[in-house]
Amino acid sequence: MEINIQPVLNALITLMAAVITCVLVPFIKSKLTQQQQDKLLEWVRIAVAAAEQIFSQAKSGAEKKQYVQEFLVSKGYDVSEPEIDAMIEAAVSRINGVEI
Repeated sequence: MEINIQPVLNALITLMAAVITCVLVPFIKSKLTQQQQDKLLEWVRIAVAAAEQIFSQAKSGAEKKQYVQEFLVSKGYDVSEPEIDAMIEAAVSRINGVEI
């Protein structure tokens, strides 16, 4: 008998994204102006969408994350890894149709 844990994993990922976003996004917002925040989040969305297209094979999450990090650095953003993780999770959730 096989047990499908995929729905549970999806729910946990969504929950983690929401928690991370609720904690780190306010922290990020406190350090940037509204215009800077909007631009940074737009670059994250672009980078995440590009990474999703470039790395379409399964289990390529680390490559996608590295691509997004390098993309942001190329745009002049020095953002900590937890902040990038939160923004990536929020962007992926948005792409998947889950608004946070």
